Amino acid sequence: MPPVDAAEPTTAAPHTIGATPVERSFADGVRAGIPFALAGGVFAVTYGVAALPLLGAVPAVVMSMIVFGGAAQFGALTVLASGGGAPTAILVGTLINLRFLPMGISLAPSLPHRLRRRAAHSQATVDPSWVMARRPDGRYDIDFMLGASAAQYVSWVCGSALGVALGPLLGNTTQTLGLDAVFPAFMLGLLATELRRPGARVVAAAGAMIAIVLTPLLPPGLPIVAATAATLLGTRPS
Repeated sequence: MPPVDAAEPTTAAPHTIGATPVERSFADGVRAGIPFALAGGVFAVTYGVAALPLLGAVPAVVMSMIVFGGAAQFGALTVLASGGGAPTAILVGTLINLRFLPMGISLAPSLPHRLRRRAAHSQATVDPSWVMARRPDGRYDIDFMLGASAAQYVSWVCGSALGVALGPLLGNTTQTLGLDAVFPAFMLGLLATELRRPGARVVAAAGAMIAIVLTPLLPPGLPIVAATAATLLGTRPS
């Protein structure tokens, strides 16, 4: 992904010789990641503009450098924009990024054996790179994934910095550009892609009801956290 997190890209199968897949290189990954890097860079500019009044210039860029996840970053900004505190924003971002746990488990057999190298390589796990790096035999081209993520990382951080730089030139972005609507619109866009899954609409409706009921009762941000309990409905046996 670019770090926007939700769409699953389609890509050509890995190069093969007969029935044997051939590992793709870091350079192959960079080339494959460029389209996602360009799209993610544009989105990162939006993040930078929106994050500037909430976080400040340096923290906004540092957040992109460390988190490198559009959904988590916008989720945290959503909490902050609604008046929630930093601990709640961090919790929301963490919950959004929990999907990387099963992704990491799927990568484990393909990673180097040394613990430090495994930990370092796993940091390149972002949605588009993870999808594109998968081989027909179920393993992953790790060098290819590193290259694809490197291209997206550069564009995400640079786009965030550009957005921060443009922020002061745009004045009050909430009034002039309506960026107060960016946060809910972004989360709604993520939700729309997930509603195609079986049972997703029931989970979404339950989460919405939890948030609506708790909003008058809890501090800003906490109703969003509580609403994630609805995901437990998706774990019930079919």
